[in-house]
Amino acid sequence: MIETIAYFCCVVAFAGFGYKLIQARHTQPRRRMWFLSAFGMCIAGGIMLLTPAMENAVGVEEPVGSLLNLAADLLKIGAMAFAVAFAHSLKLGEGKRIGWHAVLSWTVVAAEIALFFLSGSYRVGEHTAAGPGGLGWFVAYNVLFLVYGLISLLTFSIVFARFALHADPGPLRTGLWLLVGGGVSALGWTFWDVDDIYILATTGAVDAGEDTLSAILAALSVGLAGAGATLSVWGPALAAPFRLIGMYRTYRRIEPLWAALREAVPGIALDPGPGMPGGVEFALYRRVIEIRDGHLALRPYFDPDLPPVAEAEARKAKVPETRVAATVEAATLAAALAASEAGRRYAPDDVPATYLDEPDIATEAAWLVEVTRAWRRSAVVGRVRDLARESVTRVI
Repeated sequence: MIETIAYFCCVVAFAGFGYKLIQARHTQPRRRMWFLSAFGMCIAGGIMLLTPAMENAVGVEEPVGSLLNLAADLLKIGAMAFAVAFAHSLKLGEGKRIGWHAVLSWTVVAAEIALFFLSGSYRVGEHTAAGPGGLGWFVAYNVLFLVYGLISLLTFSIVFARFALHADPGPLRTGLWLLVGGGVSALGWTFWDVDDIYILATTGAVDAGEDTLSAILAALSVGLAGAGATLSVWGPALAAPFRLIGMYRTYRRIEPLWAALREAVPGIALDPGPGMPGGVEFALYRRVIEIRDGHLALRPYFDPDLPPVAEAEARKAKVPETRVAATVEAATLAAALAASEAGRRYAPDDVPATYLDEPDIATEAAWLVEVTRAWRRSAVVGRVRDLARESVTRVI
């Protein structure tokens, strides 16, 4: 099962990062996207080389078995180097040199190759053992890999976390957090080698492949990084259902306010029949318009002296500042409905409309959600409604 997941993530990573590399010719800084694509491809390749299927395909007899491990580790180092290069290019600018980290990365690659051959390591079944007198070199090989990996991936994760914290909500921010998740998963994957170093130092051998948790972390790293890098491809398709769900929730949340207005002014709404013939987006649009029409139909019944009273009641009740306006709107509407029931007019029928200044449907729907919440739950609205009923009764 783990092997299947690893292979799947590798395929996704190769396809996704490959696509981003092609797309970069027209939409992204090419050098920066080379770094990001190389990160995904290297880490996916490092996973793939250590899967049982790959080992069965090429064999593990010496020197192939030990060289397979070396190649996988070098690909992982390459992935870490490209991850930091991408982070630095994003932070410093497209044309800037990545400097010290490039030198450090090539130095680590050269040192790892030298330490590997000095250790004389070789494959013994599913384990890699140090050669005679080479245990110290082999431990140094693994320690260097661990230290370099932790430094690189920690740098990558911190840089992208800072970008994500300051990004505006939307696909960019989501993609950045997915990249951070990929970096943190890779950090955990690298840190998991600590126990391998202890086992190697005490027994002289270590597992050649990935254990279950290590494979899960590696697959998760590739999956999250690939998802973050290709969010522009699959994000809109995934966002559409969530957008429709959000519209449906809004449609239902403003229903109590719409029902009250429809009862008071039946002419604002025609029976659309069962279901939502025009879809949820059209149904929400229609409901917002009908609430607006109901509000306009009630405008002669709005007491012009009531909003300051309702606001004072809201502040007296310690309604949060962000909800005061919606509470006042709900309270004045409740009072207008009470006046309408009693036939108490405060203005002629042709009084000019002073409702919202042509907001878009999404903005007005969000506003109506707040008004409906106050309509249903606020004690202030209930008190103002009762005061309005007493007032119109006395007048009558």
